[in-house]
Amino acid sequence: MKKLLSVIVFGLLTGCATPHIDRTYKAVGQDSRAQFLILHYTHVNFPTSIKLLTEGEVSSHYLVNSDPPTIYQLVDEKRRAYHAGVSYWKGATQLNASSIGIEIVNRGYDDTPNGRVWYDYPQAQIDQVIALVKKIVKEHEIKPDRILGHSDIAPGRKVDPGPRFPWKQLADAGLIVWPDADLVAARKAVFEQQLPDVAWFQQKLDQHGFAVPRNGQLDKRTQDTLSAFQMKYRQSWFDGVPDAETAALLDVLTTPAEVKPK
Repeated sequence: MKKLLSVIVFGLLTGCATPHIDRTYKAVGQDSRAQFLILHYTHVNFPTSIKLLTEGEVSSHYLVNSDPPTIYQLVDEKRRAYHAGVSYWKGATQLNASSIGIEIVNRGYDDTPNGRVWYDYPQAQIDQVIALVKKIVKEHEIKPDRILGHSDIAPGRKVDPGPRFPWKQLADAGLIVWPDADLVAARKAVFEQQLPDVAWFQQKLDQHGFAVPRNGQLDKRTQDTLSAFQMKYRQSWFDGVPDAETAALLDVLTTPAEVKPK
């Protein structure tokens, strides 16, 4: 009986022991879990942002406050945070599983009797965001065309980080590609003579990365997608209506030889 108990105890102990793992070999075929970096604004103040992102179902890997400009890590980068929701970019869907999310404390907008008012981002806060993006990009080798706003991956459903987010500063920091102004101006002059049809815009939006209908109709989903694109690359006007400048921006951005990384 005593011998039997000893065998049982030994079995229990060895069964619970941590297995030895030999890490001598490394596979060449691998990369980071994080393939995308998604930027958001919180639409609420810092205390409410902390509460929502730490106590509720929504979460983010990082939160960047504005006053003082401080970076808070809320979720380990190795773990999934719930910030993207229903999402799409260049064939990839449900991007929570393959992205790192950065929430930025910013009011976003207020709807007033005189129209929607958008809020600026303090430069000191943007400096922190850019530094954080650089760190993440370096560690995970995230490609420039996968540094996105929530509005890119969920147009119509989301508008953050909004038209006041300074995407051009990310381009100037070498993080994302940006359409060359001279090429855009030249192409705009051509499109002012004859504007492409809606099917052309849908094809170009799809090529750029969006999930967009290919029906040749200027439906709400297509307008929402055009607005999301304009909000990033032409922030002064983003009504979702096809025009020569939007066509020029799309054409340059979808012609790799003409896109000049900073």
